[in-house]
Amino acid sequence: MTVGFAKSWPKLLLRVEGACIFGSTIWAYSRYNQSWWTFAGLLFLPDLGMAGYIANSTAGAAIYNSFHTETPPILMLCAALAKNDNELAGLALCWLAHIEMDRMLGYGLKYGTGFGHTHLSVIGMT
Repeated sequence: MTVGFAKSWPKLLLRVEGACIFGSTIWAYSRYNQSWWTFAGLLFLPDLGMAGYIANSTAGAAIYNSFHTETPPILMLCAALAKNDNELAGLALCWLAHIEMDRMLGYGLKYGTGFGHTHLSVIGMT
């Protein structure tokens, strides 16, 4: 399997997009008047998905990616808005902020070929 990743302008655009959405999630979180200690404490929780790499690279990538895909926190946020549940909205925004922070920094969804192979780059290479 050939591992590909974004290069040049597409990579820059994806990172800028991540930065914009990251900033937007922080702004939205601020509107809910929730604890910033909670935000800081939950911000890195999705990285627990790395534990899947204990089994092997394929399982690790699948588990890691399930914690780093935008769809679940967006659906959670929609449910929170529909139910007017501020706590759930805060959790969803923390989760989405983490994903977008990773995108902004150049970390992406993982390939099963190794932890460092992402859709944005090979970690450690510029």
